[in-house]
Amino acid sequence: MVRETIRWEVMQRMASSLDNKQLKLLAQHLDAVLGKYLDHEQTEEVSSRELLNRFLKAKRIEGCSEKTLSYYQKTILRMLAEIHKEVFHIMTEDLRQYLINYQMQKNLSRVTIDNVRRILSSFFSWLEDEEYLIKSPIRRIHKVKTMSNIKETYSDEELERMRDSCKQKRDLALIDILASTGMRVGELVRLNRSDIDFNERECKVLGKGNKERIVYFDARTKIHLQRYLDSRSDNCEALFVSLKMPYSRLTINGIESRVRFIGRQLNITKVHPHKFRRTLATKAIDKGMPIEQLQQLLGHKRIDTTLQYAMVKQSNVKLAHKKYIG
Repeated sequence: MVRETIRWEVMQRMASSLDNKQLKLLAQHLDAVLGKYLDHEQTEEVSSRELLNRFLKAKRIEGCSEKTLSYYQKTILRMLAEIHKEVFHIMTEDLRQYLINYQMQKNLSRVTIDNVRRILSSFFSWLEDEEYLIKSPIRRIHKVKTMSNIKETYSDEELERMRDSCKQKRDLALIDILASTGMRVGELVRLNRSDIDFNERECKVLGKGNKERIVYFDARTKIHLQRYLDSRSDNCEALFVSLKMPYSRLTINGIESRVRFIGRQLNITKVHPHKFRRTLATKAIDKGMPIEQLQQLLGHKRIDTTLQYAMVKQSNVKLAHKKYIG
């Protein structure tokens, strides 16, 4: 107990002056002097590339998609190549300067550079948790402050115009299910007919991290979805398919291009699938839906992500002020 106390205190006092490689060497000498030896597995140095591979394997087990893993890998490799140091030698100032240089070179927004910081933080925190590092060098680099931009949503009139303009049963069902469920377009393209429960007006979607959840649709969507499925003569299991043979499953690009086409025909700006999701979130908050329930509906891991989607209308803030304060 005394040995551990002495070891801990010396390490804490030296932590701000030494990098992780030096701290590890200090720990080895302390253990030798105090009569306690580390296992060989703990003392051997692992390359930065191997540590990155182990990190990605851990994230894959946690359920991260291959697209996310690829983004993690590129972001971390870019940092390692720029800093020119092994992980054990990287210090806080190295990372801080890297983020500053990278933002200036690429003219990146604050939101983008904070995403880079979060990925690096996840990597170094994992190394610390797994005891490859004594301390995470990015711990003292805090979240980048960003401007809160109120993003556009569809008005009720715009949604009705889009519905009225649909000449295909499929397109009408597509608009309705996006507007009433708020699901991600990636979730929509994976849906099969068997995932739809018309009696309960709900469907099971596979969200980020391969996590299943239930989303719900309204009576209008039920009617239009049934009419679309009844009109089909193909045997494809997909919920939404192309209009021409071989009637293959619609892709994300296919849905995006279709809703853009509908928007251009009506002179509605910035029409894309994700805007339906943001519209639903904003409307739900406006009508008093508890944020925790909206978080569950949208499939968000963090509640602050839900809050970013749901922009409360200023008119409702004024009414609330009159009600509770004025």
